[in-house]
Amino acid sequence: MRPLADRVVIERAVKEETSKGGIVLPDRAQKDLLRGKIVEVGPGARSASGDVIPMALEVGDDVLYTMYAGTEVEYNGVQVLIMRESDVLAVI
Repeated sequence: MRPLADRVVIERAVKEETSKGGIVLPDRAQKDLLRGKIVEVGPGARSASGDVIPMALEVGDDVLYTMYAGTEVEYNGVQVLIMRESDVLAVI
């Protein structure tokens, strides 16, 4: 899968089902992680003059993203998010 323009493909991080002490957490106690790993990066957005603005993100970056960002799709049996680079808040 190759994203277009300034979009990235992110594989979500797995929720932790146990605490650091080894206690199994019920579903309501597990936090939704807004974290994932970049698996594909588009070429970048185009400026008004037509020049490509390079992406600041790279494949392999661990990132935090906004809560309602992106579109969730299944690709090769894996759930991924496709979102704009601007929806990524930080590289971890």
